[in-house]
Amino acid sequence: MALHDLWFVLIAVLWTGYFFLEGFDFGIGVLTRLLARDRAERRVLINTIGPVWDGNEVWLLTAVGATFAAFPDWYATLLSGFYLPVLLILVCLILRGVAFEYRAKRNEERWQRNWERAIFWCSLLPALLWGLLFAAMVRGLPIGPDKEHTGGLLDLFSPYTLLGGLATLALFTFHGAVFAALKTLGDIRRRTRRLAAGVGAGALAVLTLFLGRTQLRHGDGVALVALAVAVATLAAALVANHRGREGWAFACSGLTVVATTAMLFLSLFPAVMPSTLDPEWSLTVAQTASSPYTLEIMTWLAALATPVVLLYQGWTYWVFRKRIGTRHLQQTSH
Repeated sequence: MALHDLWFVLIAVLWTGYFFLEGFDFGIGVLTRLLARDRAERRVLINTIGPVWDGNEVWLLTAVGATFAAFPDWYATLLSGFYLPVLLILVCLILRGVAFEYRAKRNEERWQRNWERAIFWCSLLPALLWGLLFAAMVRGLPIGPDKEHTGGLLDLFSPYTLLGGLATLALFTFHGAVFAALKTLGDIRRRTRRLAAGVGAGALAVLTLFLGRTQLRHGDGVALVALAVAVATLAAALVANHRGREGWAFACSGLTVVATTAMLFLSLFPAVMPSTLDPEWSLTVAQTASSPYTLEIMTWLAALATPVVLLYQGWTYWVFRKRIGTRHLQQTSH
């Protein structure tokens, strides 16, 4: 395998890891309004991801940094075409992080209520926008012969891309719900499972429609396998949730995220940014890659650093593996 093909696969793996981990983060943020009945239950939900949410975002930084280093032309065209939506996502991620840290710094109800609203909206919007942007990338953008994006913001919106946004929003919300069921105790755990059943059924319908349209327009035999895995594992997650097997439900929903992301990258390859103006102007893996020497250095660095990062993050999840409930909260007003 050529180094530029290897790095396309590695970048796909990084995005897959980000969506797997940050997906349930976003889902928890959405559930703070859909599920929680009071401030104590919102605290329980937020505490389920409190020790890990910032580590999950490292995958995004690594994916973007790797794209910049391995495929600079892809990075430049991607950011120019998606500038405003990406900026909105970054603002949401910043506000969301601030909200997690500052929500409990003061006891005033208005202060905490405003930060909790920020957590909800800054989780919902990125969950929607990531799906929209990846759908737009698979569908293609107006790219000219000079590798420049020639369109505007409205080129990102179409029934297909909006369907992609709804698919990721529903999938991440379900992923967060089964994670919350896995990590909580008592009444909130039971209600989370009931909510997950409804959200998961909607996610199955929307995701099947979105991936089906992707397969018809851009997929091949391998992408069809990924589609089948995504639909089958999401259905299995619903069955496991119904039977109260939260661990299996979370594992299956995670596999759905993995298979969905894999299908989108399989539908792209060997292009990285298809052109809707002329297929000959599409950006490909080979055209946009850095020099072989740069890719070789990156490969050695990745081989050394990746196991350390995975071991550390796995240890973090192991340490904070226990369930929590309202009875574990300190008796304070926040």
